[in-house]
Amino acid sequence: MESALLGLVGISAAIWLGLLGFWGQFWRADQRLDTQESPLETWPTVAVVIPARDEAELIGTAARSHLTQTYAGPLSIVLVDDQSTDDTAEIVTQVAEALEETAHLKVLSGKPLPPVWTGKLWAMEQGFRYLQQQPSPPDYLLFTDADIEHDPASVQQLVTKAESEKLDLVSLMVRLRCQSAWEKLLIPAFVFFFQLLYPFPWVNNSNSKMAAAAGGCALIRFSALERIDGLQTIRHALIDDCALGAAVKAGGPIWLGLSTKTHSLRPYSNLQSIWNMVARSAYTQLSYSPWLLMGTVLGMGLVYLVPPLGLVVGLIGGNDAIALTGLAGWLLMAWAYWPTLRLYGGSPPLALALPLIALLYTLMTLDSARRHWAGKGGAWKGRIYSDLQ
Repeated sequence: MESALLGLVGISAAIWLGLLGFWGQFWRADQRLDTQESPLETWPTVAVVIPARDEAELIGTAARSHLTQTYAGPLSIVLVDDQSTDDTAEIVTQVAEALEETAHLKVLSGKPLPPVWTGKLWAMEQGFRYLQQQPSPPDYLLFTDADIEHDPASVQQLVTKAESEKLDLVSLMVRLRCQSAWEKLLIPAFVFFFQLLYPFPWVNNSNSKMAAAAGGCALIRFSALERIDGLQTIRHALIDDCALGAAVKAGGPIWLGLSTKTHSLRPYSNLQSIWNMVARSAYTQLSYSPWLLMGTVLGMGLVYLVPPLGLVVGLIGGNDAIALTGLAGWLLMAWAYWPTLRLYGGSPPLALALPLIALLYTLMTLDSARRHWAGKGGAWKGRIYSDLQ
C-alpha cells in the first residue's frame, strides 16, 4: 500500500514539474497589454456591441465607461437589448443623454431567439448584422459584456495592440470581482484554471493551434468577423468566447491577456452564486462526455488532492519518502498558483488552499453534469440551453 501511494505522490509531483516547465508557461500570468501607447498615424473606427438582458443594476456603470473613452478615433456604441424585462435600455439612454453622447449610441431591440442559438450570441449577431448593413461598417468591433466597466484608455490600448501587431482578435480576461470571502477564495483559482486549460503564450503564438478568447472584452477586426460569417458557425456554443477565438485564429493571429484595470462588476457574494456560474458550463467544456467527466475527476484527484494526502499519510505513518514527496508536490502547485493569486491581491498562505479549492471546483463540475442529465444545464436568465450540442 505504501509503495502504491508513493508512486501516486511521485506521479503527481512529476506532473507539476512538467506543467511548470513545459505547459506554455501558463502559470506566469504575465500576458498583459502594454500601457505605454504608441500613437498611430490614423485611428480606425470602432463600434462597441453590448448584448444585454435584464442588466439594469449594472448597465449604467458599464455604459458610462464606454461613453467616456479617451479613444482618439471614431467610436460608437450599439446596445442590443435582448428582450429585457427591466429598464436596461432606458438606463443606457439616460446615461448617454446625461453625457450628451446620444449621437454615438444606438439601442437595438432584440428579436426573438431562433432555435439552436444561445441568447448572448444571437444578440451579438444582431449587432454585427446591423453594423454590416451600414454604409461604412467599422474597422473593428468590440464585443463586451453588460457587466464590464472599461478603463478609459481600454479601447485605445486594444486598437494599438491589434494595429501594431496585425492581429485579428485582441481579447482580455478582465479582472473579476474579488471582494467577498468566497470570491477571494475561489475567483483567482477560476482564472488560474482557465490559464491552465488555455496557456495564454500558446494562444498568442501563431504557430500553435491553441486558441481561446475572453468574451467580456474581445476586439475583433471587422473583416475577420465577416470572414467567419459573423457568429453563425458558433451559434450553439455555450463557451462562446473560446469558440470565437478558435474560429478567428483559423484565419489569422490572435492575442489573449489579463487586465487589472478593466474589470467585471458582477458580484459573487456567496458560494452558491460562484457554484452556479461554474456549473452552468463546466460539463459543456467536457463535451457532455461521461468518460471525460470520469477522467477529469480522477485527474483532479491525482493532481491536486494526492500531494496533501501523501503528506498527511506519510507523517502519520512515519514514511519520510511519501511525506516529502507529497510536500514537494503541494509546494509546486502553490508556486504555480502564486502569480495569479498575487494578481488578485491574495496572501501567500492562500496558495496552499488550492487542493481544497480544486475539490470544490470538481464538485461543481459533477453538479454541472447532474444538471445536464436532469435537463437543466446551461440555465441563464430564464433560458435553458441543455439541448444545444
